[in-house]
Amino acid sequence: MSKSLFHESLIHPEPPAHFSVLLKSLWYDKKGDWKKAHDLVDQLPGVDAAWVHAYLHRKEGDIWNADYWYARAKKMRPSHTLVVEWEELMNHFIKKIH
Repeated sequence: MSKSLFHESLIHPEPPAHFSVLLKSLWYDKKGDWKKAHDLVDQLPGVDAAWVHAYLHRKEGDIWNADYWYARAKKMRPSHTLVVEWEELMNHFIKKIH
């Protein structure tokens, strides 16, 4: 899996079946479906899911809720853009595949 393959998959109506649920969430977010992205991570345990959840609430503009999820992810809310954070998330989860 590579970043370019991830981006190429965005032309399809559904994410590839082999994507993790966290990559699928990022995929739907990139496609503009925040609700679907959020629904995928809303009840997932773990720090990785919490990080995606935090990012999504930050994007939504619900900073209090985002900060709660960043704390669950053991991270601080970043000062860089949402675009940069999305790339960090994608890179993190793609690396986990290898």
